[in-house]
Amino acid sequence: MSAIQQNLKERNAKYASSFTQGDLALPPAKKYVVVTCMDARIDPAAAYGIDLGDAHVIRNAGGNAKDALRSIIISNQLLGTTEIILVKHTDCGMLTFQNADARGVVEKNLGSEAGQAVSNLDFQPFPDLEQAVKDDLEFLKANPAVSKQATVSGWVYEVETGKTRQVA
Repeated sequence: MSAIQQNLKERNAKYASSFTQGDLALPPAKKYVVVTCMDARIDPAAAYGIDLGDAHVIRNAGGNAKDALRSIIISNQLLGTTEIILVKHTDCGMLTFQNADARGVVEKNLGSEAGQAVSNLDFQPFPDLEQAVKDDLEFLKANPAVSKQATVSGWVYEVETGKTRQVA
């Protein structure tokens, strides 16, 4: 067992020993979903005021709405969420490369077969943070599989200060 796996096992045992919230309902109590980045510097529960059972939290590289769409639809259509909050962040890795760069790294590290496997993959990097938030909101609002009644908003989390600011 790796040190990381051992840590998970031990920390989970400690958590489970005092866990008392096993009776929470399946749908999120506050009926919203947050899409945010997988960046390890972000603690969505603490930074965005989410208590256990309040909301769905979807994390991926860049807090990308297209990557999150399947989960957003399930949250919205099957589990009754009525609000979508999209949060990207400052100093995001997605601001630092282009598709060709990512494809090149994969090929360099894993060989030509892996390079070919990602040759058409859009890693969805973005050069402008606020515009990326606006583009993702436009994508969600225009998507016919997302309820038109859902409230959709976009935010930027500042990793340097812990503050959020609304973009749209």
